[in-house]
Amino acid sequence: MKDSFGARQKITVGKNSKNKYQIFRLDALGPKAEKLPYTLKILLENLLRHEDGKNITTDDIQALYEWEPQVISNQEIAFTPARVILQDFTGVPAVVDLAAMRDAVLKLGGNASSINPLCPAELVIDHSVQVDAFGTENALTVNNAIEFERNKERYAFLRWGQNAFDNFQVVPPNTGIVHQVNLEYLGRVIFDVDCADGSRLAYPDTLVGTDSHTTMINGLGILGWGVGGIEAEAAMLGQSITMLIPHVVGFELTGRLSEGTTATDLVLTVTQMLRQRGVVGKFVEFYGDGLNHLPLADRATLGNMSPEFGSTCAMFPIDDETLRYLRLSGRTETQISLIESYAKEQGMWRGQTKCSYSDELTLALDSVVPSLAGPKRPQDRIPLNVASKTCRKLIEEINPSQSTVDKQESTKDKGQAKIEDGAILIAAITSCTNTSNPAVMIGAGLLARNAAARGLTTKSWVKTSLAPGSKVVTEYLEKAGLLDDLGKLGFNIVGYGCTTCIGNSGPLPADTADIVQSHNIVGCSILSGNRNFEGRIHPLVKMNFLASPPLVVAYALTGTMKTDLYNDPLGFDSEGAAIYLSDIWPSTQDIQKLIAQNVDASMFNTSYSSVFDGDENWNSLEVPERENYEWKDESTYVKNPPYFEGMTTTAAPIEDISGARVLAFLGDSVTTDHISPAGAIPEDSPAGKYLLEQGVVKKDFNSYGSRRGNHEVMMRGTFGNTRLRNKLAPGTEGSWTTHIPSNEVTSIFDAALRYKDKGTPLLIIGGKEYGSGSSRDWAAKGTNLLGIRAVLVESYERIHRSNLIGMGVLPLQFGTDENAKTLGLDGTESYDIQGMDKGKASEVTIKATRTSGNPIVFKARVRIDTPRERDYYQHGGILHYVLRQLAKAD
Repeated sequence: MKDSFGARQKITVGKNSKNKYQIFRLDALGPKAEKLPYTLKILLENLLRHEDGKNITTDDIQALYEWEPQVISNQEIAFTPARVILQDFTGVPAVVDLAAMRDAVLKLGGNASSINPLCPAELVIDHSVQVDAFGTENALTVNNAIEFERNKERYAFLRWGQNAFDNFQVVPPNTGIVHQVNLEYLGRVIFDVDCADGSRLAYPDTLVGTDSHTTMINGLGILGWGVGGIEAEAAMLGQSITMLIPHVVGFELTGRLSEGTTATDLVLTVTQMLRQRGVVGKFVEFYGDGLNHLPLADRATLGNMSPEFGSTCAMFPIDDETLRYLRLSGRTETQISLIESYAKEQGMWRGQTKCSYSDELTLALDSVVPSLAGPKRPQDRIPLNVASKTCRKLIEEINPSQSTVDKQESTKDKGQAKIEDGAILIAAITSCTNTSNPAVMIGAGLLARNAAARGLTTKSWVKTSLAPGSKVVTEYLEKAGLLDDLGKLGFNIVGYGCTTCIGNSGPLPADTADIVQSHNIVGCSILSGNRNFEGRIHPLVKMNFLASPPLVVAYALTGTMKTDLYNDPLGFDSEGAAIYLSDIWPSTQDIQKLIAQNVDASMFNTSYSSVFDGDENWNSLEVPERENYEWKDESTYVKNPPYFEGMTTTAAPIEDISGARVLAFLGDSVTTDHISPAGAIPEDSPAGKYLLEQGVVKKDFNSYGSRRGNHEVMMRGTFGNTRLRNKLAPGTEGSWTTHIPSNEVTSIFDAALRYKDKGTPLLIIGGKEYGSGSSRDWAAKGTNLLGIRAVLVESYERIHRSNLIGMGVLPLQFGTDENAKTLGLDGTESYDIQGMDKGKASEVTIKATRTSGNPIVFKARVRIDTPRERDYYQHGGILHYVLRQLAKAD
């Protein structure tokens, strides 16, 4: 570790002169550091502390110090996160990869022990519980039992990993959602570690996570963001995260939220604003006097939905509110004192300095109105006062030819109820975004209490669920007496995990499903989540809306999205008087009073005192104790992946691509859910057929997310979303394509096998915002395993572009004002990608040859943005690069 700028100096914390810490002072570089945005100050400290003269040089440090807000930088810097956080859907394949790398490094002449996390890595199991049981007091017990029965092998594998790898800890199931556990317990804010010379070193907590909503921790003043599993694995093995010095957008918040609006309404408004502005690949920082009235839970809500804006992060600097929350959540006074002193010494305290920004926006908080978002994108905000009208219009667009009258006559069921277009089939209080926030959770409980007191009940066809983000939420709801009130309306606890938000909504009741399918009902879901992409929530639900927890409860009472909550009654009391939403909506004063009376530090201390211990189910798992994992051929959950088969110590040269065919020809806003779904596995899909062939019965299919340790399932599920629309198979939805030149319509997986047999390379063509959504490394892994060599689109979301490179897939981008339509491409052409220059090219020539023989020739930009990314691509992917480096070092 070098210190070319003399930045390593001592500070004293508190009144005790013995409390001395070493820090890397930013002002040692000069006065310009003061004007840097908060996020760049953290990055600058990171560079100073890791300067080695090779990966991080004085030039890198100087370039960041000299940052110009309006300049688009081509300077690459190397960010070294202090820790890595994972969840089980992404964590299982990450541990599978590490286990496979141990086998591979031995074959390359290295040591298995070299494959080991060098920084703290913590995995929280939260993605596997599904809503099978609901609406009863024992739903939690039933769902937990089913979860362990389904996932026993996966969990035993994770426990093997916990024993086999150093610096790797697992938070067992039935504890909480990863981002809430991170916020409430794991987040350090400032690290405090022993040095070799006996002193102590203090530095900012930073992280990357294998879940895109890792940015929730930004609300606590911690810099972190989501990456793909393969990039996280590399970070665990000591690789830095390379990036260009980013633009930083300042977002000023003024005033305070009006009575009746929530943090959910605010975040949906901000999401819409920033999507319209365009912040993909940029950092966002919030500032302004509005933060004086924004509790930390509200800040965490805003940070959480950063991937929905498209930004890399959404940061809030440390201030008094940060310290208040740290005390509330049980952090020690010693830690809090260090955090305050460090932030003020480094100019990282909110309002301490006036920062410069690349772009700025302002939002008056009192202009925010109650809102929803949907039916398929988080940025499509709908003010609540026009939600009914908008929903009716959307239904007409989806199903213009079907007679609503005929439907109503034929769908009378479930106790004289009518399941018709617009019916709410799922109402879920779920997701890290909102269940971390006491204001909206207690608000939902109070609304439920008021509704039940007036005799209102949830409609019989609505599948209701409550999935708290941590046990702390359960404790304060129970203490306030609100858990019983929510239960009266069917919002019983179903599990501690993401549930409906990631598609683990479980099956609809059989009679409801029959009606929906037989009459082609345009069914809806309403959830307090962050994502509502097509096909994500449930295959039978066509429209999905995001809303605050209180609004989720309100809509469950009406049972339909057609209700105008401003003007229509929710129901009637025993005397026939109409009851409106305004009659039962809780006041801010009532909510805050209950928070003050029922939320305290003892709850956090109790809930997290044994966070890594687990219950009897967890501790009774049989776990092998070996340095290398013993793969089982019969396993349908955990298989040795083929990424390293035939790998040599030297990378093969990159050549031009000739005669490629298009496997999928797609439109705009193709999400990672479209590319690699997380939810249910259809029986007639290639993945479903594979499982049946392995002797797995339908009820034990589990989900795509839970099968991510098995590449055979996942490659068959790639582009398997039931709502995918491939222009090569017009008139279809789902995993279909047309094989060229046979012109046969077949599954994407079967077509890929036919192309592979002929040695034909494959290409994906798409539009704008390709790969938005989750940081789903399987969207890139599956792409690679299908034989897709390149992806050509109009624009990428940050994480997926990085993941493609990490798996050795070439990301190409159409030229300015060009796309498939303007060039006259229809996907039936044969494609040659020329001028690769052994992987060094920044631009290539593409020749698309039609059946008639007339070629279309155009240029495309190679979206390999940094020198380190180029190294990864030339080695066939990030894991191959790391393996070769480790084997060479051994």
